[in-house]
Amino acid sequence: MNIFRFAGDMTHLISILVLLLKIYATKSCSGISLKTQELYALVFLTRYLDLFTDFISVYNTVMKLVFIASSLAIVWCMRMHRAVRRTYDKELDTFRHYFLIAACFVLSLILNEKFTFQEIFWAFSIYLEAVAILPQLVLLQRSGNVDNLTGQYVFFLGAYRAFYILNWIYRYITEPHFSRWIACVSGIVQTALYADFFYYYFI
Repeated sequence: MNIFRFAGDMTHLISILVLLLKIYATKSCSGISLKTQELYALVFLTRYLDLFTDFISVYNTVMKLVFIASSLAIVWCMRMHRAVRRTYDKELDTFRHYFLIAACFVLSLILNEKFTFQEIFWAFSIYLEAVAILPQLVLLQRSGNVDNLTGQYVFFLGAYRAFYILNWIYRYITEPHFSRWIACVSGIVQTALYADFFYYYFI
C-alpha cells in the first residue's frame, strides 16, 4: 500500500458516498445513468471473485465488500425505490451498454495475463471499468445540465483514476517485477474519457 493507492481508494469511496448522498437526500436519481451503475456493479462482482479464495488484508476485504454492496444498493434504489425510480431519466439513458459488456468479455478472452477463470474475469472487469462511464457521459451530454452533486461524483471518479495512474508509476519504479499492463492501459483510456468531461463541463 502506498499513498497514491490509498488516495485513489478514498476518492473512489467519496465518489460513491456523494452519489448515495444525492439519491438519499434528494430522493432523486435525475442526471444519473442506471446503465453506468449496472456496469460498475458488474465490474466489482467480477473483479472481486478472489474474495472466496485469497485473503490479503482486512482493509482490502472491507473495501471490496463496500464497493460491491454500495454499487448494488445504488442499482436497487434506481430500479426499485418507489420515489427514486420515478426520477430516473430513462429517455436520456439510452446507451446500449450490452455492447460494451460483450466487447469487453471478448477482449478479455483474447488479452489476459493468464487464461484462467479468475484472471479472465479480472481482465474483463478492468476493460469494462475503462468504458463504464460512457453511458453517464452520454446522458449528461443529452441533458445539457450537470447539477453540483453529479458533477462532484464524476470529478471524484476521475480523481480516483488519476491517483491510480500515479500508483502504477510508483510501483513500476519501486517494484522490480511490476507488470500490470492491462490495468495501466485501461486506466489511461478511462482517464482520457474523464478528461474530456472535465474539459466540456468545468473549463
